[in-house]
Amino acid sequence: MSQEIKARLTQDMKNAMKSKQKDRLAVIRMLLAAVKQREVDERIEVDDALLLTILDKQVKQRRESAKVYHEAGRSELAEKEEAEIAVIQEYLPKALSEDEISQLIRAAMESSGAQSMQDMGKVMGILKPQIQGKADMGQVSQLVKKQLAS
Repeated sequence: MSQEIKARLTQDMKNAMKSKQKDRLAVIRMLLAAVKQREVDERIEVDDALLLTILDKQVKQRRESAKVYHEAGRSELAEKEEAEIAVIQEYLPKALSEDEISQLIRAAMESSGAQSMQDMGKVMGILKPQIQGKADMGQVSQLVKKQLAS
């Protein structure tokens, strides 16, 4: 069980405190709090794989909030959410391109024998561990639907 990301978060928190980067510090503390909450709730030690799902969820929440703020004409709040996304993404693996995602989808469809929309769960089950933290799962879901429909 690797905990490299958690250790990096802790070190970056110390660095942000020393360099008085208040906004960055707030985001890192929020991430560590989310990790701690999960550890306490489930009585587990969070490893990097689980931490990626937590980070992914945090990015998704901020994207949704930024969208709502933009629609409401509150650009200053939307920019704050987008700045938080930028900090969180530093801890996520490099994002996959749409072509890379499509190749993974085709491979998952072949290995599961997926032919129709009823097989979407099988395909997503294969894809999720490969793509988690590297792509927006909502976008992946749309691409899977498109390929299964064709």
